[in-house]
Amino acid sequence: MNYWIYILLFLSVIISGLSVLYVNISSKNLKLILSFSGAFLFAICVIHLIPEIYLSGTPHIGVYILVGFFIQILLEFLSEGIEHGHIHVHKHADKVFPYSMMIGLSIHSFLEGMPLADAASDSHNSLLTGIVMHNIPIAMALMTMLLQSHISKKNAIFLLLVFALITPIGTFTSYAIGGNIIGNFSIYFDRIMAVVVGIFLHISTTILFESTENHRFNIIKFIVILSGAGFALVSI
Repeated sequence: MNYWIYILLFLSVIISGLSVLYVNISSKNLKLILSFSGAFLFAICVIHLIPEIYLSGTPHIGVYILVGFFIQILLEFLSEGIEHGHIHVHKHADKVFPYSMMIGLSIHSFLEGMPLADAASDSHNSLLTGIVMHNIPIAMALMTMLLQSHISKKNAIFLLLVFALITPIGTFTSYAIGGNIIGNFSIYFDRIMAVVVGIFLHISTTILFESTENHRFNIIKFIVILSGAGFALVSI
């Protein structure tokens, strides 16, 4: 078990989320960060993850990718799209906390952490980098939404801490399954990976589609997207 993976996953969320308290990150810059992470995530799916799961020889593996894609659609009815930077503050949000949003976001983060348990995978480091980079803007968006919802700073930090634990818990759960610690479920690991790839494809394509506002070409965003894809291309 590589403990540094859990530490990196946890700290990346905590540091980026807490940065909102001290640094004013504009909506424009947050979208650029999202564009880079979305391009990187999409590229590693195409270059690394999809070829790897098809090489596993698992029958009908493409069906599981589709399942993951549609699972993310359902999750966004709960999370309201905060995974790709949408920040919704409802009226009277200071009186009723959006529990459904936290539930949807937590399920998403739990699932995306599961493939990281396979440390022997050729695409492990690329996947880890992609998840960390993806979680950075999510943590920023989450903390921004919590503060705008008039939740106390103390409670907002507590909820950020809870969210920071979800992806590592997903990784450990998958490690326990793959290592037969809680049962002989390792035969399903490739299917779980395919579901997560489907989730990644939905998240990354949604980010990229939304990166072009009013169908206008934006050279800065285009360069950022190319950089994200290029970084995935050269990553190990």
